[in-house]
Amino acid sequence: MNTYIGIDLGTSGTKFLLVTGNGKILAENTQTYDVFYPHPGWSEQNPEDWFAAAMRGLRELLKGQDKAAVKGISFGGQMHGLVALDKDDNVIRPAILWNDGRTEKQTEYLNTIIGKEKLSAYTGNIAFAGFTAPKILWMKREEPENFKKIAKIMLPKDFLAYRLSGAFCTDYSDASGMLLLDVKNRRWSKEMCEICGISEQQLPKLYESYEVVGTLKEEIAETLGLSADVKVVAGAGDNAAAAVGTGVVGEGGCNISLGTSGTLFVSATSYREDKINALHSFCHADGGWHLMGCILSAASCNAWWSDKILQTNDYAKEQEGLEEELGKNDVYFLPYLMGERSPHNDVNARGAFIGMRPDTTRKQMTLAVLEGVAFALRDCLEAAKKNGVKIERTKLCGGGAKSPLWRKIIANVMDMPVDIPQTEQGPSYGGAMLAMVGCGEYRSVREAADAIVRIKETLLPDREIARRYAEKYDNFRLLYPALKDAFSEI
Repeated sequence: MNTYIGIDLGTSGTKFLLVTGNGKILAENTQTYDVFYPHPGWSEQNPEDWFAAAMRGLRELLKGQDKAAVKGISFGGQMHGLVALDKDDNVIRPAILWNDGRTEKQTEYLNTIIGKEKLSAYTGNIAFAGFTAPKILWMKREEPENFKKIAKIMLPKDFLAYRLSGAFCTDYSDASGMLLLDVKNRRWSKEMCEICGISEQQLPKLYESYEVVGTLKEEIAETLGLSADVKVVAGAGDNAAAAVGTGVVGEGGCNISLGTSGTLFVSATSYREDKINALHSFCHADGGWHLMGCILSAASCNAWWSDKILQTNDYAKEQEGLEEELGKNDVYFLPYLMGERSPHNDVNARGAFIGMRPDTTRKQMTLAVLEGVAFALRDCLEAAKKNGVKIERTKLCGGGAKSPLWRKIIANVMDMPVDIPQTEQGPSYGGAMLAMVGCGEYRSVREAADAIVRIKETLLPDREIARRYAEKYDNFRLLYPALKDAFSEI
């Protein structure tokens, strides 16, 4: 049976899956690397670390496997990161990541001087600090010598595709997050290129996520023991890839991801622009479009609280006994550790505990962290509703979705059924499915999703808990507006 490789280039590490054409996972591993924080609010990685991790991961993945059966490789990847290469294909500077907050001035320039109305007309979106275009403007202003060296601009997963195949490419879903793509018409925006001072020649060729961009370089194939005929398929931004992996394709599907960041992703067959400037309007990996709300800190909030503050990695133990307290907690947590994107678009926002008293317990604070992330995702759901989107149920994936308690919180805060896919690998699984489509195993992404994705569990909201959480959410909504000016000052 033919096999396919899915690669998810994440922030904390890269996940590798080897999957059969019918969706069975044969092997998997994760390779980690460092994130660098050279200044407060900055977040960078070395693209060469990604490639080194990819070669390690692929070698480990293929140990003991039938290498001749491998037909294709594709990707999911962290979005928005600025990877800049010179004319000799050397990395000019560390990649500026999706959660980097240095571009406040550039984002304000784009939204106020250029104007949100023009940006929406050019791209279907307004500027957010994490997007690629503000990073390009920052580099132009703050590192002009480096800016002059730029020959190629690409996104993180596309750096891997380039190193593996030699194809200078990206896909429409990932390109949507650059603020350089005319999302409605699926082409680079000439106006945005002019604003950023770059040319279309510096940008990669655009593909649908399931299209073949090339084959493995001979030296890469030889190193890995694979055929040089193995196809490299464009892949997708991590959230679009995760949506494919959970079967959220076509019209009206919804997926919530509890990864390092958190997202609420709504798929559509036609283009829809967010009229309230809270959500992203992007292309989807199935050839359609989607609306997406993104919170910058999700499972990373729980990791911060447990690892750094409580100094334990026994997450399950910390969550014991909390189920009886759902909807009763008087402590609130704002999960804005890295600033916030949807719906506030505020790089100055910060995390905060609110409502503590002398009798506040460790358990209450742990629960508040989980609830705060859920409430922030509810903000995204409410923004989708304001755009006329009807969402009746959702899939749930990501590392945080492994927590039974967090799953129950999500179901009750969202007040809707939550479906847990049989396979919870998210972007890497979606990447493998895109490779299958590119190699002809399936005729479309929809066909692949219908054949492969299965639901193992559905959580239904409890009427009383959901009612209590509705009241708590109303309180949560008061907190950011009350603190916004203070966040800016401090």
